[in-house]
Amino acid sequence: MLKLVRPAFVILVLLTLVTGVAYPLAVTGIAQVLMPQQANGSVIRRGDAVIGSDLIGQNFTSPRYFWSRPSATSPDPYNASASSGSNLGTTSAKLRDRVAGDVERLKSTGITGSIPADAVTTSGSGLDPHISPEFALAQVDRIAAARQLPVEQVRAVLDKTIEGAAFGIVGQPRVNVLELNLALDALKS
Repeated sequence: MLKLVRPAFVILVLLTLVTGVAYPLAVTGIAQVLMPQQANGSVIRRGDAVIGSDLIGQNFTSPRYFWSRPSATSPDPYNASASSGSNLGTTSAKLRDRVAGDVERLKSTGITGSIPADAVTTSGSGLDPHISPEFALAQVDRIAAARQLPVEQVRAVLDKTIEGAAFGIVGQPRVNVLELNLALDALKS
């Protein structure tokens, strides 16, 4: 019996050490050397304080800031431990009512014309830190008025933070809301 169990046990221990210890340590070490910012969560700091991540959106509600797209996480928006889509389909009355409410809320803040889709829809993870340049542009007048800044100055900050498609072909132009709001905070009113 021991003759049969011993090789299986040795293989189990060996594979556990290789795949459960050596491989993760090697990948972590390589990541720390080649791309430490990304390996540590793409953390954004102000001085020594961590204020967010490039990868996870934040819930901005003040009229002085650009707003993110809705978050699918609940009850707390942008809760990374609750990452998931809302699983509400196009025929869902709950989704239709939420979107209609969001459209009305945005229009009440002075946004005119058509509302960009990302202004009222959640991302697949519910944590997307980006919005479209169109949604950001729709918010410029509100932010300029709230901060008592010229519209052109807010627009210039927005233009500087628009990220293009990766490698010029993958994805859509986008704006990281946290980075845009930090750039606004750096301005002198």
